Amino acid sequence: MPFAATPTAPPFVHRVRVYWEDTDAGGVVFYANYLKFFERARTEWLRDLGHGQQALREATNAIFVVSDTRVRYHAPARLDDELDVTVELREQGRASMLIGQRALRDGLLVAEGEIRIGCVDATSFRPRRIPESLANVGHPPP
Repeated sequence: MPFAATPTAPPFVHRVRVYWEDTDAGGVVFYANYLKFFERARTEWLRDLGHGQQALREATNAIFVVSDTRVRYHAPARLDDELDVTVELREQGRASMLIGQRALRDGLLVAEGEIRIGCVDATSFRPRRIPESLANVGHPPP
């Protein structure tokens, strides 16, 4: 049965600073770069849970791929802004996770999205079960 995160569980937060390379000609963060910020936050979330992605691949031959994204933009972020990028597990199935993410500047919602990641075999890229070590990633430790 899939796990659904509880609204009381605090999201993981990763801080990102906006650099020149992140901005467009208008001086604001280029829309696609929020996906990079979200990716970095998910990677750090897994690392914080004790699951570095390279180590996971070496131990289980499993990797995660993005299969679906939805992003809404609410306010611009600019050069040198610090963004708190959150990660919140919303659903966990046998081979995929739905993750809610937000980018906030001083508490103001800048962008939000839902990212579905699927677990695949690193060699064949065929879907596979999420490794047992991550099966209860959304559940708080006992």
